[in-house]
Amino acid sequence: MPTRRSFLGAASSLALPALFSPASAADPQSTGDASMTPDLILHRGLITTLDRANPAASAVAIKDGRFLAVGDDRTIMGLAGPGTKVVDLKGKRVLPGLNDNHTHVVRGGLNYNMELRWDGVRSLADAMDMLKRQVAITPPPQWVRVVGGFTEQQFAEKRLPTIDDINAIAPETPVFLLHLYDRALLNGAALRAVGYTKDTPNPPGGEITRDANGNPTGLLIAKPNAGILYSTLAKGP
Repeated sequence: MPTRRSFLGAASSLALPALFSPASAADPQSTGDASMTPDLILHRGLITTLDRANPAASAVAIKDGRFLAVGDDRTIMGLAGPGTKVVDLKGKRVLPGLNDNHTHVVRGGLNYNMELRWDGVRSLADAMDMLKRQVAITPPPQWVRVVGGFTEQQFAEKRLPTIDDINAIAPETPVFLLHLYDRALLNGAALRAVGYTKDTPNPPGGEITRDANGNPTGLLIAKPNAGILYSTLAKGP
């Protein structure tokens, strides 16, 4: 199999319709050009080409990390040479390697010790116990931040804590709990720290949810984008 890097290079080639047609690749057997003999053939698979004219294929031929040809099994297998590695996909889907180029290395490094991580915690009860212990060792005016890496679906209880749950643990220490990029929970101390009151208008890119009297509840909704989450987090020390 090609390396992850070479498969990524191949994926970029796959996005060019001119490379999708087997007719666009020279047949090494007819030309005698050994440099056109594929290193690798994948056949009997499910391959999405992104070519509207030929959206699907069952086989590909790859040379030096780039596609020589994409098409049906019979055509592509005809390109094989003595040194070609042939992989029978047995009907499986083929995808290029995927790189996540959206990373937070710098921010994560600078703030790692300022954040409580709930990654992999299996129950809300355990998560809240971690929060309680973090609150106990957090000096003012620092916040306790629970940022990313978790979802309520990982908890046995299948729910997030309520504002009341957080206020009971942290009546005076600001707590900012970021759930993915769709919402944030702020306890009463955090609302006081950021200055959100009944008179605070919704900022662009978000909603401050309110009770029947118009007072902020502590739930921030990222609607239509996460601007309110970033701007609120930035108000912390």
